[in-house]
Amino acid sequence: MSPRVGVVLFPGSNCEQDMIEAMGLVGAEPEILWHGDATTKGVDAVIVPGGFAHGDYLRPGAIARFSPIMGAVSEFAAAGGPVVGICNGFQVLTEAGLLPGALQKNAGLKFVCTMVELRVESTDSALTRGAEAGSVLRVPINHFEGNYTCDADTLAQLRDEDRIVLRYVENPNGSIDDIAGICNEGRNVVGLMPHPERATSELLGSIDGLPLLRSILN
Repeated sequence: MSPRVGVVLFPGSNCEQDMIEAMGLVGAEPEILWHGDATTKGVDAVIVPGGFAHGDYLRPGAIARFSPIMGAVSEFAAAGGPVVGICNGFQVLTEAGLLPGALQKNAGLKFVCTMVELRVESTDSALTRGAEAGSVLRVPINHFEGNYTCDADTLAQLRDEDRIVLRYVENPNGSIDDIAGICNEGRNVVGLMPHPERATSELLGSIDGLPLLRSILN
């Protein structure tokens, strides 16, 4: 039986169908989780996809964290369930307190949409267990507020606990310590700005997102 993966849908999400197709490619059974429902429906993993949840009118993810689904996602994560937030989903996870730090406007105040190279720093997370440490992956980014920041103590903790799972080879947005993705202490919650669901076919320019997506199922 295929693992069931819930994809959270907020008003303003725009990557949920990309994620549904990508998870189908790696053998999952994807299912939409509506933001107004306070349940994860017994899925095996949860993905919070990209977009502009609730329009990002206050700041990215700040309103989405109050949606009923996020209470259920927090309980799912606390029980050890794998949760991955991508782009706007990463922003939602930081606002909801599931991951430390925050995402601010890109350095130079410019929207960036390009292919980047990511170095796998840790394979001990729900997103990177199927990747090879030190390998470089080509994955696209598409954001204006992807500049990860945190205080010095948090950065030291992330480093000491090997919780920086992905770094940019060439920093495109000003993120502190070239951070592209981090995980929580339990290593089951991961947030990243790049879009692995858009790197699943040579027709899209890369298949390097596949090992990351497959890791979620493991």
